[in-house]
Amino acid sequence: MYNFSYQKAASVDEAVAAMQAAEDGKFVAGGQTMLPTMKHRLASPSDVIDLGGIADLAGIAVDGDTVTIGAMTTHAAVAASAEVGETIPALAALAGNIGDPAVRNRGTLGGSIANNDPAADYPAALIGLGATVKTNRREIAAEDFFTGMFETALAEDELITAVSFPKPEVAAYMKFDNPASRYAIVGVFVAKTGAGIRIGVTGATTCAHRGKRLEQALGGELNAAAIDGVDLPVDKMNADMHASAEYRAHLVKVMTKRAIEACAA
Repeated sequence: MYNFSYQKAASVDEAVAAMQAAEDGKFVAGGQTMLPTMKHRLASPSDVIDLGGIADLAGIAVDGDTVTIGAMTTHAAVAASAEVGETIPALAALAGNIGDPAVRNRGTLGGSIANNDPAADYPAALIGLGATVKTNRREIAAEDFFTGMFETALAEDELITAVSFPKPEVAAYMKFDNPASRYAIVGVFVAKTGAGIRIGVTGATTCAHRGKRLEQALGGELNAAAIDGVDLPVDKMNADMHASAEYRAHLVKVMTKRAIEACAA
């Protein structure tokens, strides 16, 4: 490690002020990404602003057909929440399959989406459910929030405070995961709402995205066979030691069909 200034903020305003005063500051939530990145010297912030002391950023609330989850709520808390399990069971199931118990008890919703790893699970859920990201300044639709690999619409001193998820009629998430990290090689979140079917895809490309070709093929019906004829652009897919671009394109269709079947069941 190297020298840096550590500050533990007690409020959102204090955290934002610390970031604005820093030469090259970084917020840290659960630390599951930031700390390993710093240990490997892939990041060298001048200041680390810890959000763990801001009690207002954690918690889960249900208001009618909307579930609002605070940015500092851990994956384990989402997975164990009776409110989430009752209202959006697919979201609770997704959270319960992130990483391992150590990661789930430290990692947070806000930290995960702010980092926007191209293989993270939550971005697919946000896009699939049509969620809204709330910050200390504004509200951002999920489709506008994820802008590129490890990139989001957030300004440098902007802080996620919560995410609001509308309740779907039915939803399911299916992923083909890396057996070591449990990151998604491909993950697909399917949600049927009163406005139609939405599909969020993660792991396949450099950034989580909405599967519009898949949605169009379904035509508003949960019919897995309708996916067979969809032609996905292989040149847009990631390719690495874990899976080729062609295999990922195949997996997107397979995971979509499995999610549709789970919804229909």
